Amino acid sequence: MIVIYHNPESPTSKECLKILETSKINHKVIEYQDLTLDEKKLTEIISYLQIHPIQLVRKESSVWKNNFQHLLDDGHTFTDDEIIQIMIAYPSTIVRPIVIDGKKAVVGRPPEAIKKIIL
Repeated sequence: MIVIYHNPESPTSKECLKILETSKINHKVIEYQDLTLDEKKLTEIISYLQIHPIQLVRKESSVWKNNFQHLLDDGHTFTDDEIIQIMIAYPSTIVRPIVIDGKKAVVGRPPEAIKKIIL
């Protein structure tokens, strides 16, 4: 079953969900507000995406801008573990939507990117 980590307020996320619904693929919707990812699950998702944790951070998020961006600007380097802990503590910093099919995943930006794993 395909899982979509979805933000119902995001036009991009809505478009991804629409693609799933019109393709009539069996899927489960997890709204990001209900997101309770632990370190193991988030690390697993990152490995499915085949990216570094920093690539999953919404850098336009006010939480990121107000609490962490200035540290990067001052030359601080976050470890992967630190980034993961930030995303766990502040789920709004996680890029979404994320669509997962088994051990394959993709960020739905642009929405058509999800076709890579649903076709």
